[in-house]
Amino acid sequence: MVLTAFTSRLGRGQGRLLTPKATGGDYAFVLGEDEPGRVFELAPGDHAEVTQSTDLTGVMLVRALLRLRVPVSTPSGLAWEASIVVDGNKLARMRARPGRERLVTDLAANVSKLSGLHSIGVRLELVSA
Repeated sequence: MVLTAFTSRLGRGQGRLLTPKATGGDYAFVLGEDEPGRVFELAPGDHAEVTQSTDLTGVMLVRALLRLRVPVSTPSGLAWEASIVVDGNKLARMRARPGRERLVTDLAANVSKLSGLHSIGVRLELVSA
């Protein structure tokens, strides 16, 4: 595997990580970097995502609970966008500008008209603001 800004520290600051015991000791999936201050050279359109195949028969909404922390050093004119993707299409999204940290509890995609197996995911992407 080629190491990128999104894969260079898998298991340490990226990917599936054990959360502190203070927050229950569960696992979280980190798209980006968990350690503040680590910087990488990125361009608009660069992204990381995690997906899985899911049967959506009878499902109304797909929701994501996430924390989005955007470095102050992000160049002006750029923002980070978190989105729910279904079969590669963004069905719900939210953006955060430099220096913001946000707990997102209301990101939901309407999938009520879909049935059968579909690829569902969460994407983190650098976009023009």
